[in-house]
Amino acid sequence: MEQRYFEDIEEGSEVPTLRKDPTPQQLVKYAGASGDFYQIHYDVNFAKNNGLPDIILHGALKNAFLGQLMTDYVGFDGTLKKLSCQYRAMDIPGTPVFAKGNVVKKYVEENENIVECEIWLENEEGQKTTPGYAIVSLPNRS
Repeated sequence: MEQRYFEDIEEGSEVPTLRKDPTPQQLVKYAGASGDFYQIHYDVNFAKNNGLPDIILHGALKNAFLGQLMTDYVGFDGTLKKLSCQYRAMDIPGTPVFAKGNVVKKYVEENENIVECEIWLENEEGQKTTPGYAIVSLPNRS
């Protein structure tokens, strides 16, 4: 994992893309780990009978993908201070999703190096399904 430093970050720069390839098996495991056993996440017939195109990813799992995007971005010496997202569209297992982001602002506040990022999850068609926002703290290079 690469360590990023506050001095090296520029407003407008991109957060490196994180590709995830969720599978139905991952959704079953996530259901067990999270306690979210709503059938739309693992029972194809139930999902389709409820008007969905297929089983869909858990919203909290999509949030976790965005969390991984940002913790990978800040490295071991950085801190994820805030993460939020909205679930605007469904994502289907068996198709890739891409966690992406841009730096929108950087500043020093109370001797802490703050970087604010617009983040999102998008499907392979480029549709932003899960927009969000993150605030991180990065170390100085020195």
